[in-house]
Amino acid sequence: MLRCLYRIGRLPCGLSVLWLCASAALAAPEAYRLDTGASQVGFTYDLAGAPTRGVMPISAARLQIDVHDIRASVIDVTLNPRRAKAGIFVATEAMRGPQVLDARQFPQIRFQTREITGSLKGAQIRGDLTIRDVTRQVTLDARLFRQRGTAVTDVSQLEVVLSGEVDRHHFGATGFADLVGPTIRLRILARMIRID
Repeated sequence: MLRCLYRIGRLPCGLSVLWLCASAALAAPEAYRLDTGASQVGFTYDLAGAPTRGVMPISAARLQIDVHDIRASVIDVTLNPRRAKAGIFVATEAMRGPQVLDARQFPQIRFQTREITGSLKGAQIRGDLTIRDVTRQVTLDARLFRQRGTAVTDVSQLEVVLSGEVDRHHFGATGFADLVGPTIRLRILARMIRID
């Protein structure tokens, strides 16, 4: 007997909220590959008191997704701070430089899951975030979607949206404290294609 997890909804971006029906037998996590061209980390920070947006590309990811039991999923994502953009050119150079991310010495930022709680409709992902070789635990909110227009049982293409905040000072990225606030607000978009 099939049981629907929740109803379908709509997002402004034209995706349908993931609507899956699970049988009594739970499936194991399945491997997905990241569509790096359509995935990125968006962030917002305060520059001289004004909210400023930036982006950072995702360079690699290991994704094991269990749509029947999201708690069994595993996410391991690597970011490329050398290609990050902080809005304006001067801010970008300062962010990549030694007083903030020091991207030349620390060319990767990594997030690895420790625990996932909640459901497909709204999950919390607790994991280890490593910036400048400093690792701290952070918690991100997550929602999982499928491509609009596909069959409700088609989970071959998924999109996960993660959001949360980090304090850059906790990672030693303390430069330009007189101009840039400590809180970095994250919105991560990861588009995934199942590996058959």
